[in-house]
Amino acid sequence: MGSREILAWYLDAGVDEAIAEAPVDRLRTAAEPTPPAAIPTTPTAPPPRPAPSPGLALDNPEAAAAGAAALAAAAQDLDALKAALSRFDDCPLKWTASNLVFGDGARDAAVMFVGEAPGADEDRQGLPFVGVSGRLLDQMMASIGLDRGCAYITNILPWRPPGNRKPTPAETTMCLPFIHRHIALLRPKLLVFLGGTASATLLNRREGITKLRGQWLDYEYDGVLIPAMPTYHPAFLLRSSALKRDAWSDFLAIKLRLAQAG
Repeated sequence: MGSREILAWYLDAGVDEAIAEAPVDRLRTAAEPTPPAAIPTTPTAPPPRPAPSPGLALDNPEAAAAGAAALAAAAQDLDALKAALSRFDDCPLKWTASNLVFGDGARDAAVMFVGEAPGADEDRQGLPFVGVSGRLLDQMMASIGLDRGCAYITNILPWRPPGNRKPTPAETTMCLPFIHRHIALLRPKLLVFLGGTASATLLNRREGITKLRGQWLDYEYDGVLIPAMPTYHPAFLLRSSALKRDAWSDFLAIKLRLAQAG
């Protein structure tokens, strides 16, 4: 086919305009690499660093717990302990929670209440037991003449587990040094463990809360020995109101023991 026949074929196909004076081999052009972008001559700010990955905690919770123990042991007061917790990056819960929930109440309190972990309300406000279960705890304390002005409240874990799920053993293990130090620095005369997780973990027992509650047991850690009363968590009592009578009995025992302790 000659050039005249090719042009006639193009016209019949609807090609009646050229967009460049010289033909371009599109297949060859697509195969050629795109030249690199020019390097800017003016310095630019470095991209923000991502949050540290809690890989150590996931791969080796014992090593993470050892790091937590070193941070906790170096804290000489509660403010230093809170600052140490804020620097502890190995617990995965830190990166899903909104706030660190440290503690609330009198720092010279005779009685210290310890729960399991913050909930949604606590995570938003950065204070322990401020939701519905917290209001019930306030009422329970008031029934024996206590309030946050003379008692102290905290949790084993300072960060909320996503969806209020139960903490994993690894998460609890790496946070234990902080709660042990928390208790040692506050030095209460009595401890009240709210719920099965706090009771079994801090008393190193296997029994459930229904078997542990209502009896005085000894909390012992690193030379510290404190009488402790396990009782039901307020959130559990909201779902099982028939057990409030047992909790009332526990709180009466707490009131009596406080009176005896002076």
